[in-house]
Amino acid sequence: MVELGGTALLVLAAGLSQRFGEGNKLMAVLQGKPLAVHIADTVAEAGFAHKLVVCRQGDAALQAEFAGRGFEVVVNPDSGRGQASSLGLGVAALVQRHPQAILVCLADMPFVTMAHVLAVVGALGGSVSVAASRLPSGQASPPAAFTPAHFEALTRLEGDKGARSLLAGAYLVEAPEGMLADLDTPADFAGLA
Repeated sequence: MVELGGTALLVLAAGLSQRFGEGNKLMAVLQGKPLAVHIADTVAEAGFAHKLVVCRQGDAALQAEFAGRGFEVVVNPDSGRGQASSLGLGVAALVQRHPQAILVCLADMPFVTMAHVLAVVGALGGSVSVAASRLPSGQASPPAAFTPAHFEALTRLEGDKGARSLLAGAYLVEAPEGMLADLDTPADFAGLA
């Protein structure tokens, strides 16, 4: 069984926000605080062995929000290479700390609960080496947790699909409707203020 205290947390927050238009989507205010701060606040005090966020270069305000919550900040100097480049940087930094598992969360998913995070990590163990969230469509989604058997593969991924290929055989943890929503456009924010 993988323990939360032996698990490293990785938040990916280096996207280009191309569908959002002007401004930084992750710093757009949702319910009184920047979008990315929601997941940071949800997991900051959970007792993870390590907490790390990958931000894009020049995103000082976002970096400060995470650093203020005890996260180590890694800067992706070329976030235009896609989500996999951020994932690889984060995993490479965390592997040096020898965690039992790495949990990957996305900074644009503000409604993920701590109970769900615990369920994903708790699913690891025995024959389960990858656990992920289950979208209503049945597709695997972050938050997703990986044991050391997958760390090297996570550092070699390319493009903007993240770890989707590694989630094909994941144990899926059901999430309530709407919990796994990721906000990408101004319209996604409408009615949620």
